[in-house]
Amino acid sequence: MRSGTGAGRGRRAALAAALGVVLATGTTFAGPALAQPSPDPGHSRRADDGRDQQRDQDRDGDRDEDQGWDGEQDRDRQGDGRGDDGQQRRGDRHRAVPVRGPVLAAGDAADSKAPTGGGLRTALGGTVQDKALGTLNFAVADAATGEFLFGSQEKVPATPASTTKLATAVAALALLPAEHRIATTVVRGAPGEITLVGGGDPTLTALPADQIRIGGAPVDRDSAPASMAELARRTATALKAAGTTEVKLSYDTSLYTGPLLHHDHDAMNIAAVTPLMVDEGRIDPRSPDEAPARVFDPAGQAADSFAGFLGAEGITVRGKPARAATAPAAGAAEIARVESPTIGRLVERMLTTSDNTLAEAVARQAAVAAKQPASFEGAARAVTGELAALGVPLDGVVLTDGSGLAKANLIPPITLVELLAAAAAPAHPELRPVITGLPVAGFSGTLVNRFGTKSGANEAAGIVRAKTGTLQGVNTLAGTVVDADGRVLAFALMTRTDADPNAARAAVDRIVAKIAACGC
Repeated sequence: MRSGTGAGRGRRAALAAALGVVLATGTTFAGPALAQPSPDPGHSRRADDGRDQQRDQDRDGDRDEDQGWDGEQDRDRQGDGRGDDGQQRRGDRHRAVPVRGPVLAAGDAADSKAPTGGGLRTALGGTVQDKALGTLNFAVADAATGEFLFGSQEKVPATPASTTKLATAVAALALLPAEHRIATTVVRGAPGEITLVGGGDPTLTALPADQIRIGGAPVDRDSAPASMAELARRTATALKAAGTTEVKLSYDTSLYTGPLLHHDHDAMNIAAVTPLMVDEGRIDPRSPDEAPARVFDPAGQAADSFAGFLGAEGITVRGKPARAATAPAAGAAEIARVESPTIGRLVERMLTTSDNTLAEAVARQAAVAAKQPASFEGAARAVTGELAALGVPLDGVVLTDGSGLAKANLIPPITLVELLAAAAAPAHPELRPVITGLPVAGFSGTLVNRFGTKSGANEAAGIVRAKTGTLQGVNTLAGTVVDADGRVLAFALMTRTDADPNAARAAVDRIVAKIAACGC
């Protein structure tokens, strides 16, 4: 067994120190992948009639969902925010930073060797026997090569909870071009009529720019969501240019098919799944709640919001906006549009904040790209089909949604580590936002209040990036970690237990800390 001292351990210490400096100064590393994130091309564009470009939007934030991120609302963050003394570690929230920019180097593979299975077995010792874990399935692999190193029941399917979002993210990024953005448009109908067309962007916002927050932080040019007010302004400009100041407004939601509500819909952890909404259907778009109250009819809310903004621009809307009976005619003249951030930015936001509503939207974008129905079933077929094309093992995989709220989902740990290895591989730079979007242990997203000083896992803070997953009786964690020799490892831990969720999560974190400390 290697001791873990010497040059390799020095590299790992340097990596962790660099990340700590970066987080403290607000500069951002994205994590221990092997290449840079895909470039983000220019932002929101107007219609093809010469209207100038508008800023677009993304996220990268973490915990608070002021702007329409549904956070790990399958309860990932509930109960995470207390230390052993029961006090909320509120100060940790201020350590959270957006995740963007060059990724943290993985070290020199020629000098740092992957740990052995026997070494990992010894290093983990009794941590994998903690009673709080209940039934544990896990896998550890070399992120550089994808080689499986150690695990237990690694091929046995388990409930993934929100680690399902890793599958959604990989499939969407593989299917869609890096510059893909989701458009919300306005088209002409009969004389004096216009239709607001939902394209599937749940991050469209009614808030003014200075009130938008992602993970409690202000947005920049790349992360700012598309603006409903801006869409109204562009629409009003076009209407007035044509001599029109009064219209009848309808709205179109025909892009999506199938059930409107998730099987586990509760109007808090996820909104009704519709291609037209504003601020993810929140009743209060400024609410910092992790599971905010949602409106019954997000599409109707969005249309009413648009009508109000049109009125402020001097356009009278006759009557109440009504849902269009049919989709706009092919070739209907587009009046105006706004667009979301690129798909990579949306994926990062989805993973960092564990946004269920956004996850279902991203899954449907994948479905459209794969020529599947934009529904729960169609999205699941699109995701599994694309993962198969990438060579990801799918034995035992069952997907019924894109967010992971469904307990019917099943994924083996070995599949999760394969997804992570693919996302970190130099051969797949298009998948890099999967790595850059993972929360950083103790610093951002759904891991901001984990790996703290009283957790028994604090030595791994800052060197672990992972997607969390929590449902009743289920706790999962899948991500990457730099070990004591400077090697980047991918891991997936999946538990089913009746123990207190905080105890189960702490037990999982201690296992990851042992992996991080391994020079074996």
